[in-house]
Amino acid sequence: MQDYSQTLFPYAYNILGSAEDARDVVQDVLTKYYAESRDGIDNERAYLIKSVINHAINTKTRRRRTVQPEVWLPEPVATESADANVHLKDILSYSLLVLLEKLNARERAVFILKESFDYAHDEIAGFLSITEELSRKLLSRAKTKLFKPGGSPAVSIRDQRTNALLQNYIDAIRGRNLERLEGLLAADIAYYADGGDKLNVVRKICMGHIEVANVRTVAYHTYQASSTIRVTEINHQPAFLYYNEDKLVSCEIFDISPLNDKILQINFVLDPDKLKNLS
Repeated sequence: MQDYSQTLFPYAYNILGSAEDARDVVQDVLTKYYAESRDGIDNERAYLIKSVINHAINTKTRRRRTVQPEVWLPEPVATESADANVHLKDILSYSLLVLLEKLNARERAVFILKESFDYAHDEIAGFLSITEELSRKLLSRAKTKLFKPGGSPAVSIRDQRTNALLQNYIDAIRGRNLERLEGLLAADIAYYADGGDKLNVVRKICMGHIEVANVRTVAYHTYQASSTIRVTEINHQPAFLYYNEDKLVSCEIFDISPLNDKILQINFVLDPDKLKNLS
């Protein structure tokens, strides 16, 4: 009997933005599938994908009905080993997952199935029990909400230039060199910090290179100056992991422009519940 857990995980995670919830959804679907009669199921893989997608949509919709915090960031997933673990290649970039929070659950599912998994609209219609026309409309609506005309999300790949930029970034913060730090940030940079319901953060949201440079410098010298930093890849984007001794305490994920090597967005995950699977 084939183990579908890894195959199904990216579908659930990309819709939910939570690795823990995604594992629960996959487990629920597989448990039910193997416990019941499978007569009449011709394509086992397609059936399970459809079941996971719809379970994830329902889970996402229920969660949206609850009161949402001011900032909610997706649970980060380490993707440094994506070459060895093929299923990790289907994990969306972190910046795109943040953007996808603008969509409702069904728009998100259509966008992910078309843009990430390259399904045709007739296949998507079958998964979601909708018409092809509605699938096309939902995709168009999703793209309108997500991107400026002609725009698309940047994907930051770690290379020598990126590593040099991040070294300059942390050196400027350590040296309290605000002018140097501001020069590394896009003028309209966005900064988001998610401490969950257990941790307070210096600022949850701030915009603009001057404000972000000040907030990062204050936060670093107040809480992180003694931390050990490990450079890694989270959701296919460069990131810092901050450790106090052997304990992972925060994850800083960068979106970097491929055009001018400026930092476009910083996402700071401090919620211990979202970090536990990284550590």
